[in-house]
Amino acid sequence: MKRFFKPIEKECSAKKPALSPSKKDGETTETSSEENSKKDPLKFVTWNANSLLLRVKNNWPEFSNFITTFDPDVIALQEVRMPAAGSKDAPKNHQELKDDTKASREEKLILMRALSSPPFKNYQIWWSLADSKYAGTALLVKKCFQPKKVSFSLEKTALKYEPDGRVILAEFETFYLLNTYAPNNGWKEEENSFQRRRKWDKRIQEFVLQCSGKPLIWCGDLNVR
Repeated sequence: MKRFFKPIEKECSAKKPALSPSKKDGETTETSSEENSKKDPLKFVTWNANSLLLRVKNNWPEFSNFITTFDPDVIALQEVRMPAAGSKDAPKNHQELKDDTKASREEKLILMRALSSPPFKNYQIWWSLADSKYAGTALLVKKCFQPKKVSFSLEKTALKYEPDGRVILAEFETFYLLNTYAPNNGWKEEENSFQRRRKWDKRIQEFVLQCSGKPLIWCGDLNVR
């Protein structure tokens, strides 16, 4: 029976050399510009980890198997709950994990060992972290899909980082990818909790409406319950 379909190889996977007719000396094979052009990610996973360290300790085999099977190009994580680097009362580096105490060094080691093992070693990771073990986001992108730019705020000219590490924005050739962990509405006992959420909603709406030139893929935990 004639074969009408052939399997599609995974992006970034090592491809076997294809057999081709023998060429005479001096002949060259032309490659189309389409084959040479950089492709953008097509498969995405988004997950509220509710403490990435706990997931590494308790659920990592299941998550690793899922990632291996689904083979996403991008993994967007929310509520990683890992503190930013920097000692107490000192400026924080919101792109780096805290490691200035024995406990924080041990936690960082556990986490980075997991992220350096298959299948996660094939991804580059960006962090946007809070000052403490609260909120925070992370973005893992396959190393063959490098974004043009990564930023950590909804404001292009103001804040460098959103409070509590709630935003990672990656620009690719053909689209923007926004990963957010939205603040919740809080509880009745929390003063100004609803105002905080209304302010966030207004800012995110303005950002989406002003985001032009390329399509926007928005993923994350939007806290809409």
